[in-house]
Amino acid sequence: MKLNSALAFLSFFLGASSQFSAAFTVSTGSNNNDSNRSRILARTAGSQQEETNRILTNVLPVNSINKKRYNTAMKAAWAVDKESNTLTVTPIKSLDGTVTLPGSKSLSNRCLLLAALSEGKTKVENLLESDDIRYMLEALDTMKVPVERDPSDATTVTVTGQNGPINAPSKDTCELFLGNAGTAMRPLAAALCMGKGKFVLDGVPRMRERPIADLIDGLIQLGANVSCVKETGCPPVTIDANGISGGEASISGKMSSQFLSSLLMASPLATGDVTISIKDELISAPYVSLTIGLMKKFGVNVQIEGDMDGTPSFKIPAAAKYMSPGSILVEGDASSASYFIAGAAITGGTVTVRGCGSDSVQGDVAFANVMEQMGATVTWAPESITVTRDPNVKLKGVDVDCGKIPDAAMTLAVAALFAEGPTTIRNVYSWRLKETERMKAIVAECTKLGAKVEEFHDYCIIHPPKDNKVNDNVTIETYDDHRMAMTFSLAACGGVNVIIHDPGCTAKTFPTYFEMLESITTH
Repeated sequence: MKLNSALAFLSFFLGASSQFSAAFTVSTGSNNNDSNRSRILARTAGSQQEETNRILTNVLPVNSINKKRYNTAMKAAWAVDKESNTLTVTPIKSLDGTVTLPGSKSLSNRCLLLAALSEGKTKVENLLESDDIRYMLEALDTMKVPVERDPSDATTVTVTGQNGPINAPSKDTCELFLGNAGTAMRPLAAALCMGKGKFVLDGVPRMRERPIADLIDGLIQLGANVSCVKETGCPPVTIDANGISGGEASISGKMSSQFLSSLLMASPLATGDVTISIKDELISAPYVSLTIGLMKKFGVNVQIEGDMDGTPSFKIPAAAKYMSPGSILVEGDASSASYFIAGAAITGGTVTVRGCGSDSVQGDVAFANVMEQMGATVTWAPESITVTRDPNVKLKGVDVDCGKIPDAAMTLAVAALFAEGPTTIRNVYSWRLKETERMKAIVAECTKLGAKVEEFHDYCIIHPPKDNKVNDNVTIETYDDHRMAMTFSLAACGGVNVIIHDPGCTAKTFPTYFEMLESITTH
């Protein structure tokens, strides 16, 4: 029993994603344990590998660093059916209470990278504990960037900056495995071109399906020796870096704003002026504004010409240089706030999310405005948002351009199941390029729940089930996508059981999601 619990925790700890899941179905007497262990260790690195080894050999010794995660995982392990790797979210009557959000994924990895490129030491606080951040930390370890972990707080690290570009730690090719972390792959691909040395950046199979060619094209225009797989335009990314003297690059902004953000963050490391222009349109512009705002905190001012909603251009002067702010606090994750905001709107409960509010730098806080359009009551404070709904007011369908909030837009798809009339979610082509093909996934799972969904190139129309009665005991496929698991857990607000397959995939951004959801749930 003890070893089974340990294996369940290991599955949770590693995200329970498809590349690991087979390791946890073996019996304790199987002769395959050694090979399973080798397979797990082969896909991990640094401190995570050491932790995995301790778990497998000592059956979960609990220390001050992993105690909280251990306790959370053991609570989750009792709820997860280990044979089917599913978690049943029982009918939710109401969500009421206050939740404190974990740190933003986008801000966490940006903060770590800029701290590594700066002059001086930077203390980063409220860092998100998740797979994506772990991959970035492991990459910094591999490249010998000093990162000091706080033994009493896993959300705090101190990074000693390199006062410029990060060079390969030796003459050998430096290989970085980045899982499915786009917020690590894209910024590192750009930043490492600015130093010296050879690098290969790779990830899980899905990462090899996620386009990066537009970013590579921009880097080549600036003089970088960098390539991705020509046939697919996707990773692995191969870099033979020798610095960049500056120049001009014109890139597409239609697929992902991360390409522009990555070029912007790398540009102060060039020896000359850099100008980057968008040649078509820029989606998810608030994420670019977030990047520019963070660069300013590290001492770099980006000059902007044109409208952010059009075809803007950006100039970073040669004199720009990153300087440590000393310490920086990562804001709560606004995308994660959307689940609790929507849950309150659907059930009519009252929920306050702490960690982001009217002063937030994240575009996804605008999701609260969408819930207000649907009929919820929203109260803003500088660092919190409170949402409720008058029981006499029914949610109504909306037609919304979600190009600036594509992650939170997924949550709107489930809220639409409980609205009067259809909901149209527009300008979300980027769904097709994320952790999974999210458009197809949203259509499939909403249909299972009883909705009729019309799918188009970059938008969908969701017609709710008759009388807003969603189907009971539906198994939701999560496609190794953290946001699919969290989004569709809210279908239980319809008074039905919802079975989430591979609930551990939430470890990518929000390992304690189901525990936090349960803490404010009335069944």
